[in-house]
Amino acid sequence: MPERPARLSRSAFKLFRPIATRWMDNDAYGHVNNVHYYSYFDSAVNGWLIEQGLLDFASAPVIGLVVETGCTYFESVSFPEKLEAGIAVAHLGRSSVRYAIGIFREGGELAAAQGHFVHVYVDRETQRPVDIPLATREALNRLA
Repeated sequence: MPERPARLSRSAFKLFRPIATRWMDNDAYGHVNNVHYYSYFDSAVNGWLIEQGLLDFASAPVIGLVVETGCTYFESVSFPEKLEAGIAVAHLGRSSVRYAIGIFREGGELAAAQGHFVHVYVDRETQRPVDIPLATREALNRLA
């Protein structure tokens, strides 16, 4: 089994986005089920990209596809808690970006869960990797 990563603090992340838990996020044990953390990752990253004018999922000729995710859990969270997703760019390649993401209780200092999320930018029609668009690269560099 690989070594468990160190638990990250807020200072490891460049920006924070609010995440609203929902009643349906809780499982039979009364905490947010692990599958929802991946949805939080996806919503945090893509919400930021949309707000920055960098993601037009309906018609852009270049799109980012998720090719890898992972998550480590440190403590449980539950509905109706308010959460925050911390985002940073851990690696920026020619056609891919690896985000580091932490899920925090609102105002919390240490991540309740943390993980990664990798986008590979591809041509929408051919699905082949392409260079990350310049405007996107510039915005991602600000999170590195």
